[in-house]
Amino acid sequence: MSSPHTLADRQYDFWADAAADAVEERVDSDEEIVIKGGISPSGVPHFGNMNELLRGHFVAEVLRERGHDVRQVFTTDDRDPLRKLPRKLADLDGNIVGLGEVDASALGTNLGKPYTDIPDPFGCCDSYGNHFSEIIRQSADLLDIDLDIRSNTELYESGAFEDVTRHILAHADEARAILSEYQDKVDESYVPFNPICAECGTVTETVTSIDIEAGTVEYRCTDIEAGGQTIEGCGHEGTATLREGKLPWRFEWPAQWQTLGVDFEPFGKDHAEGSWPSGEHIARELLDIEPPVPMVYEWFTLDGEPFSSSAGNVVMVSEVLDLLEPEVVRYFFTKDPKRARDFSIERLDQLVDEFDRFERLYFGETDGGETETARAERAYPFVTDPDEERIRIPYTFAAVLGMTDDDELRATMARRSGHLPGDASDEQIERALGRVEKARAWAVRTDNEYNYRLAEELPDVAFDDATTNALADLAEYIETEQPDGETLHEEIFETARDHEVDVGEFFTAGYRLFLDEEQGPRLGPFLAALDRTFVTERLRLRG
Repeated sequence: MSSPHTLADRQYDFWADAAADAVEERVDSDEEIVIKGGISPSGVPHFGNMNELLRGHFVAEVLRERGHDVRQVFTTDDRDPLRKLPRKLADLDGNIVGLGEVDASALGTNLGKPYTDIPDPFGCCDSYGNHFSEIIRQSADLLDIDLDIRSNTELYESGAFEDVTRHILAHADEARAILSEYQDKVDESYVPFNPICAECGTVTETVTSIDIEAGTVEYRCTDIEAGGQTIEGCGHEGTATLREGKLPWRFEWPAQWQTLGVDFEPFGKDHAEGSWPSGEHIARELLDIEPPVPMVYEWFTLDGEPFSSSAGNVVMVSEVLDLLEPEVVRYFFTKDPKRARDFSIERLDQLVDEFDRFERLYFGETDGGETETARAERAYPFVTDPDEERIRIPYTFAAVLGMTDDDELRATMARRSGHLPGDASDEQIERALGRVEKARAWAVRTDNEYNYRLAEELPDVAFDDATTNALADLAEYIETEQPDGETLHEEIFETARDHEVDVGEFFTAGYRLFLDEEQGPRLGPFLAALDRTFVTERLRLRG
């Protein structure tokens, strides 16, 4: 069997080109190319799941650039049975909630049943499975990904899976022999089909006979082991058509490849070590089809810990986009998929700084190494439409601007700091300041050093004469020298010493004057960013 880990030996500026080359070697140039991702609705569809969407999206875009007709499909494995109660769920607005905040009985009384047969605990969609699919659809829309979402339930009920299911059951002995090479629990009674019990609605595993010509199976509803517990079968004996059940995952995945004509599929390393080898074997030996071109990606962590719905270590796409522009998110996924990475909410400023440099490299506005420059020149147009007139305010400075809600003051502060050109158009200003609300949301979410509000009126303060005189001298220095942030920061120290004021107390006085707080961001750069007249008047205890 081939290894899914390596697409090509030679170096590429953008990994999606390697995948596109591999796909072109497989397909006829006139055929529609199908790229697939997929997921089972077993937990909150979180930002980590976007690997499935964005990896495929970039490959699709590269192929479209080369003139191919491409369709990106995403399957929701919503005929899978609910095996255990999730601890966390998400509503359609992206809010993550516990079971106590929804109709948990909708889930608790339906263990073992397909997700699309379980009522939506939020009461807003036709089923829990549909609720999950809607979140995926919304996430794709937010990231501007053109996605054809396909429900496994619909594929079974429409008959789309019927031919491949019939073929697998007609060759059940061969299917059993193949799977036994990968799983120990495959015995002579194993049948690769799970009927849905007509009596209790659970997905059962005991097939007693197969009628290929009629396209039916006889079954008995028996206990199934799921999530460390036993879900009791009702004992009902009945007949199910091939549309009234499902294939086990190891066969369902290759069935998707055949039914949907899949040419390329990225997937996590867990599948590379498990389902991929058996899937490739089943595709070639049992279904007589060529498996899609595979690409394995490494999972990434969230603030240093694995994504976990049960532990609450998740973030939704909608939440991330409250903090970052979509192009920054897309940039994150342009990085090498073979390397494990951490997506840190705490350090989003570093990610945005990376993106801003990546953008400047593309436009030739900064110098970089040959490799990083070539990567930026190749990948940037797939991240956003190039715009030489764009203005990017540094993320942490945008967080400083977020300390006030006054748009005019924000623009004044941005101009004062040199981050907003004096000749910027109204449209450019509006777009540039759009980052401010996101940086402000980041400061509030992480409660970091930028989570303060500018005191737009003079706070009720009283200082001794030495401090008052030192503040007045600092105002005089700012008017005369017009220093940059670092120079001003050093001058604050010197002014305190010249007036024999405790340095710590002098900084506290500054924070009280401008933030009505005891502490805050680095005071020199902060004051240098503000309107000079506003700063000097406030230091003189006026207004």
